[in-house]
Amino acid sequence: MQFYTRKRRAPFINIVSLVDILAILLIFFVVTTNFRKNQPQLKINLPDSKSAEENAASQKEPAVLRVKSETEISLDDKPIEIENLTAALNDLRQSQPAREIAMQADREAPFGTVVKVLDSLKAAGLSNVPAFTQPESNK
Repeated sequence: MQFYTRKRRAPFINIVSLVDILAILLIFFVVTTNFRKNQPQLKINLPDSKSAEENAASQKEPAVLRVKSETEISLDDKPIEIENLTAALNDLRQSQPAREIAMQADREAPFGTVVKVLDSLKAAGLSNVPAFTQPESNK
């Protein structure tokens, strides 16, 4: 007597649903990824300058000294008090002697504060510190 034997199908994994899940994950990561670069803690409104475009191409990333107001001063995105600025600049020069320092002062920053910062730079032995500006807008 002969019995009917069913042919066995080779087992397989249905990956259609896996492809859907991977596509959804890919879309999620693309949408939520933050592509912004180096967002400073202080929002600075830079003054205009005709030579700003020429100075835009720099060779190295300088240590940025930002002045927003009398109380909002930061060195490399670390808040600092104006009284401690000279010591912090000296520490930076000793730890990284080849690194340049650039100043970024808000156009609304009090002039007295900017002068105090410049005095601190001079006391730390720094001269010819470049200042960030933005290209002059045609109004």
